[in-house]
Amino acid sequence: MIRIESKGPIFYKQLRHGQNNIPFYCLKFRSMKYNPAGHFKQACKGDPRITKVGKFLRKTSLDELPQLINVVLGEMTIVGPRPHAVVMNKEFSEKIENFMYRHMVKPGITGLAQAKGFRGEINDKFDMNARLRYDLFYIKNWSLAFDFKIIFLTIYSIIFENDNAY
Repeated sequence: MIRIESKGPIFYKQLRHGQNNIPFYCLKFRSMKYNPAGHFKQACKGDPRITKVGKFLRKTSLDELPQLINVVLGEMTIVGPRPHAVVMNKEFSEKIENFMYRHMVKPGITGLAQAKGFRGEINDKFDMNARLRYDLFYIKNWSLAFDFKIIFLTIYSIIFENDNAY
């Protein structure tokens, strides 16, 4: 379906920082028109680059499924702070105190911030600060029960409160 609507690879890979700031390629199903130049530009609401199939994949978070490969490779876990693009890490680590602390653990396919509705575009320092507060709370309060709660809240958020995914 992805290739029928837009030529190019099925998967999209982006360099991100993982645990201990070690770079890895985070995998996703491609949800935008293929751009071989690959310049990083965050998707925004109404973004014309997003394909019809991509819109569905993003709204349901199915575009994240290939990250199970990252989990098997030991680069990610199911629940943890979401990995951000390298350029975003650089920008926000310079602007937000303790930002890099989130790299003390493996990044996750979902996290507390996503379960609380923070999905999609990161607009500014204040938006990232809110996500960071959830990430730090998660790190300090981690438990297996907490992971299951976050998974449940993420599924609930995807089904009932998915306005922020685009």
